[in-house]
This record gives sequence, structure tokens and C-alpha cells, in this order.
Amino acid sequence: MAKITEQAVLEALKQIIDPDLRKDIVTLGFIKDLAIDGGNVSFRIVLTTPACPVKEEMETQANEIVGGLEGVDSVKVTMDAEVPKGRGIANNVAVPGVKNIIAVSSGKGGVGKSTAAVNLAVGLAKIGAKVGILDADIYGPNVPLMLGKQDVFQQHLGLEEAFGVKMMSVGMLVSPDRPMVLRGPMLHGFVRQFLADVEWGELDYLIVDMPPGTGDVQLSLAQLVPVQGAVMVTTPQNVSIADVRRALKMFEDVAVPILGIIENMSYFVPPDIPDKKYYIFGEGGGRKLAEEYNVPFLGEVPLGMEVREASDKGTPIVVSDPDSPQAKAFMRVAEEVARRVSIEAMKPELKILTRAK
Repeated sequence: MAKITEQAVLEALKQIIDPDLRKDIVTLGFIKDLAIDGGNVSFRIVLTTPACPVKEEMETQANEIVGGLEGVDSVKVTMDAEVPKGRGIANNVAVPGVKNIIAVSSGKGGVGKSTAAVNLAVGLAKIGAKVGILDADIYGPNVPLMLGKQDVFQQHLGLEEAFGVKMMSVGMLVSPDRPMVLRGPMLHGFVRQFLADVEWGELDYLIVDMPPGTGDVQLSLAQLVPVQGAVMVTTPQNVSIADVRRALKMFEDVAVPILGIIENMSYFVPPDIPDKKYYIFGEGGGRKLAEEYNVPFLGEVPLGMEVREASDKGTPIVVSDPDSPQAKAFMRVAEEVARRVSIEAMKPELKILTRAK
């Protein structure tokens, strides 16, 4: 009987191509802990996102390909994921333990940006990632309310945790009826403290809920730390789209990649007529904007009372009603954001691999 070798196994596995990175999983370094004991072969396939849409397909391919090699009696494939660390802007100081910082932003208020940020964070945690959320919306810190921590009051920069997500918010440092009246340097100081003085621990993703618009907080974040990318939230109507255009341009000016656009409140489905869609705020504005700027369209989230009710009760819709259309839409967005972050993070390696050929 022919003796199976590591080289033969690796050569065979080169047939499996990652659809996003467009290179084989051996060249990408996804094969770990390859072991051969007689005719028994075992190895791990370590992907770059816990939400890889072709994970099962890759596992099946690997079993069939290696199992078909001469001398192989059994194959044990373990699927795993390790989120790569993003690079962000050069010379910015990384937050210890945090692999990827993602800004969630909008051009204007009232589009559901904080709702999207919270459900994105909890959605990423649900697919197995280590996640934190920083409520940098200084003037309207709603994240504690949406995560059921509205009664928490701290006198120091300590983290709270809800639904598997670590969180920090200025809303936990001031009383609810106290207005935040801050100028630019003070805003910069708040952002710096939240990032540098808080012990976030090991995180795959730190979601930052930004204030609406294109002001000091956005610039401070881009200048202080390596932001892996921004997720833009809009509604379909023209006034929201116009404001998001300005925000897109701002992130472009500070060299922060756009991971994609979420269109919130896309349409309304009456509970008693589930096959009917009402496009209350217009139709397709977010998708058209994504096409115009050649950035990914992350998905549509339908309008529904369930989202508002869940937020008011402090339980995100992806937890309170996971089978709802809104929760399913937010989970698809979370999976797509994880995918886009991995693609951005792997770009330097892909360039090195391409030059090496």
C-alpha cells in the first residue's frame, strides 16, 4: 500500500479555492495541524471569518479530496475560524487585544444607526466572534438602553456585558437628564479615553456607534486608532442618501475603507398581509448609492414595530425575535460585515502572495 505524505495531502487540498480571496486554502495558510498516522489523516481548516458561507462545502470537498487519495483510510477535518487582525491607517496606535475596529456611521440622525450597531454587534457575537461595542454617540448615547443597561451608573471607565458583547458608553457615566455640552478638544479626549484607558481584552471586532454627521468624533477616531472600515446606515429616501454621500466622502478623505451600506427601514410588511410590501420611504436608494460609489451593499432591513419594541425593552431583535424578518436581515448583515472585514484584513497578504508567484 502506498504511503501517504503531507506533501501529497497539501497538493490535493490546493484544489479548494476560497471564493472571496480567490486563492487556494493551502497557499492562504488555512491548513493547520496536519497529522498522518498510517492511513489516518487529520487536519484543521482555519477560516478568516466565523460566518463563512461555504464552510460546509469546504469541509465536504476536503473530506472527498483527501479521502480519495491512495493510501488514505480515514479523514478527520475540523473546521475552525480565526479573525485576522486589521491594519487600518499606518502609524495609528492599536488598541491592545482588539483585532478590528468598525465604525457604524450615518449622515443624519433618525435612520436607526444605533439599532443597526447594536444588532450588528450582538449578531457577530451570535456567530461565535468576540465582540465589544463603544457608544461614541456622545450627544445621544442610546446603547445602554438598547442592551438593557440603562440603569447602570459608573464613576470609572469599566465595561459592562450584555448578550455576549462588552460595552462602554458615556451614558453610563452621566445621569440620563444631563446634556452633554462639549467642544472639539473635549470630544477628542472622550474618544481617546474610551479607546486607550478601557481594558477591552481580546476582541475580534470592536463596533463603534458614531454620532450622526461628519464631525469631531469621526475625525478623532480616524486619527487615533487603526479603523478597519466603516459601515454606513441609511434609509431609502433622498434626504438620507444625500447626507450619507457626505459621510462617505469624509471617510474617503481620512483613508477609512467603506465596508458597505445598510439600508434600514427599507419597506413595511403588514403582519396580516405577509406577501405585501409597502415602500414607505422610497425604494432602492441604498443599493443605488452602493453601486454609485462601488462599495458593497450589505442588505435591506424591513421596517417593523418589533425592532422598536425590542430596543425599548433592552433586548436586541436578533435575540428577542430571531425568526423575524428584521432579525434575519441583521444576521445576514453581520455575516457580510465579517466577510468584508476579513477581505480587507487579508489584502496585504494577498499582495505578498501575488508578488511571490
